[in-house]
Parts: sequence; structure tokens; C-alpha cells
Amino acid sequence: MLAYKRRTGDRMTYEILAERTGLARGTLHNMGSRSGYNATLKTIALICRALDVTPGDLLELIDDPPKKKTKRSAKKNKKKGV
Repeated sequence: MLAYKRRTGDRMTYEILAERTGLARGTLHNMGSRSGYNATLKTIALICRALDVTPGDLLELIDDPPKKKTKRSAKKNKKKGV
């Protein structure tokens, strides 16, 4: 939300954004604080319209974390000699 303040000079809070979008303040807080939060396109569209930005201004592509090996996959790999 810092970019919004730099661009407009106005302060944006979760409460103000919640009023503008109709989304719950808690939802917005989760989106802002949880890495990897999976928002719907509808939610992203609401925020984009409220802030007058494009989805590319909001989103950041991050790599998926490495998959954890399960006991089952470890056994399969051991049988294969991997």
C-alpha cells in the first residue's frame, strides 16, 4: 500500500480498502501478511478497481517451494535406486 501512497499522496488502510471493495478487513489483512495467499480473480479485480491499478501492479510471481518427500515417495525411490 506504500506504492498507493507514493502515487496518490493518500494513506490507504485495510479498513478504507475494505469499505471500497466490500471485502472483509480480515481477508485483506491475510492477503497482505500471508506469503502465498491464493486470492481469487474476483478479489483481485475488486482491489484493482478500488486502487485504480492493474493486476500486474499487485501481483508478484514466486517460485513454488520444493515439494517435501513423503515416506511413500522415499520408499519408491529407494526401490528404484534413486
